[in-house]
Amino acid sequence: MKRSRPLNRIANSYGKWGVSLGAQVLVLSALAMVGSPLHAQDIKHHALSLVGAPQYGPDYKHFDWVNASAPKGGILHQWAQGTFDSLNPFTAKGVPTMAAGLMYDSLMDSSPDEPSVEYCLICEWVSYPEDFSSVTFKLRKRARFHDGQPITPEDVIYSMQAQKKAHPQYKFYYKNVVSAEKTGEREVTFTFNVKGNRELPQIVGQLSILPKHYWEGVGTKGQKRDLSKTTLEVPVGSGPYRVKAMEPGRYITYERVPDYWAKDLPVRIGQWNFDEIKYDYFRDRVPAFEAFKSGDLDVWQETSSKAWATQYNIPAVKKGWIKKEAIPHERVAPMQAFVFNLRKKKFQDIRVRQAFGLAFNFERANKTLFYDQYTRVNSFFGNSELQSKGLPSGRELEILEGLKDLIPAEVFTKEWKNPTAPTQLAHRKNLRKAVMLLKEAGWHTKGGVLRNKDNETFDVEFLLVSPDFERVVLPYTEELKRIGIKARVRLVDTSQYKRRTDNFEYDIIVGTFGQSHSPGNEQRDYWGSRAADAAGSRNLAGIKNKAIDKLIDMIVFAKSREELVEATRALDRVLLWNFYVVPQWHYPFTRLAFWDKFGRPKKVPSQTPALLQTWWYSKEKAVALQKARGK
Repeated sequence: MKRSRPLNRIANSYGKWGVSLGAQVLVLSALAMVGSPLHAQDIKHHALSLVGAPQYGPDYKHFDWVNASAPKGGILHQWAQGTFDSLNPFTAKGVPTMAAGLMYDSLMDSSPDEPSVEYCLICEWVSYPEDFSSVTFKLRKRARFHDGQPITPEDVIYSMQAQKKAHPQYKFYYKNVVSAEKTGEREVTFTFNVKGNRELPQIVGQLSILPKHYWEGVGTKGQKRDLSKTTLEVPVGSGPYRVKAMEPGRYITYERVPDYWAKDLPVRIGQWNFDEIKYDYFRDRVPAFEAFKSGDLDVWQETSSKAWATQYNIPAVKKGWIKKEAIPHERVAPMQAFVFNLRKKKFQDIRVRQAFGLAFNFERANKTLFYDQYTRVNSFFGNSELQSKGLPSGRELEILEGLKDLIPAEVFTKEWKNPTAPTQLAHRKNLRKAVMLLKEAGWHTKGGVLRNKDNETFDVEFLLVSPDFERVVLPYTEELKRIGIKARVRLVDTSQYKRRTDNFEYDIIVGTFGQSHSPGNEQRDYWGSRAADAAGSRNLAGIKNKAIDKLIDMIVFAKSREELVEATRALDRVLLWNFYVVPQWHYPFTRLAFWDKFGRPKKVPSQTPALLQTWWYSKEKAVALQKARGK
């Protein structure tokens, strides 16, 4: 599941709380035993969950991770790197603005405190049959776009069709959604071409709803609007914010919609409190951080361990004007890694990819560059029960044995582990192993340079968009040169980077594969064979592997949480043993520094600090800060 995001007729028969998708089967069975005529499609849910039961029942007033009385007002001033040339986030073309999602509401909304849980937003209720072959949403009568037009079933149907057509990610994500039709007053039913995909009702709930009348209309310059194209015309949305002002490549300001249609709903109370949210664009981190230190930016999310350890010894921090916190979270650790482009012949031999892993000295980088703050990533689903450990057993072993002829033999005999180099001697041993693997793959050292039978040298380019990453990659390229690989770094701007990555024009890039606690249809876009050649997909490595395709289907069509976990562990193990990436590191905290003029709820959601969503501008603190600074 890509994102963790109507009233139940039989809620009182088993308590006021909703139930998870898996648990509902047990409820239905019990009802059948006492002769109840209800079927799954008759049950109207206010929330859906793929992991346990939703925390809040249909009569909830607001979430406990918000301040229901949070004041509205003030400006939150942040930064973004690079540039933008489009206000349309639903196409693969162009570079969209930061936080474009602020403008759009979806059928359901994810909870930052409950992994894989969604509550009705635009929808009043949601229902589906026992075989998960369709899903029906009843739209709220009050739901409106910013121009005052009601959100209709026609808008919902258009949104699904247009987004699948405009962007390959939606095409793969909603692959099994084959039709959408109006089935009642303010009701829409989506029909699937498969049964048993437990996740489909929930991911359809993630659909951002667009105004059909706007996108099928004519633009300010007389042109017919097209969702598959870039545009700088301010679009009509339905979310808590709309664009107030912008200058492409310099800044964009969103303003809170004062008569936002959902502001008094329990799913929205206490949220989206800033009157304005502004992003200034900078080419790189250095001038942006100077702007933050001077007070021109309000908040800074730090991604550099070195900066966190060394660059905050400034008067504003010492005086308490800037607060500095590392806030823990419980998210699945993302696989951040050097990603090979298997579309290139030189990376197709698994031994070559393994050699690159042996040449990366994480321990030295962590000590000399990261102040020992990071933990090595050792799974595509780390920090969760989905991670593979030890040797496969039980149901996971059964799954893998069914794919025995399609996966590396080591899957069954060895626990996958990153190579380690606690000493320089250990690193030299790793480099020797790398040279031997490269030799087995047909690459031999001549004059200190690797060459194949056609006398071609092994050249590799690391494509980067962030200057901060050069200090990490440059030492790595030196290690690669030691084993005969001619490695170099190319730093490009945001627009060029997006174009090249969308079209897979690179050797190696730094990729991050975020995961939820309930993986599903998005795995097709990450690793599925059909996504490998689809421009703009997230299959950055270009993986085409029959075993992985089969494992993805097992995850998507898992009939229970237990089955999902075992299939995901199997997928994790097969991905690791194919050495598609060189894992990097993760940090189980969000590093935030901010000028002390904000309030926030007492409870921090488990998955994120939810700064944009739940914090607020404190006029009292802001005045005190101004006085302290003499301004």
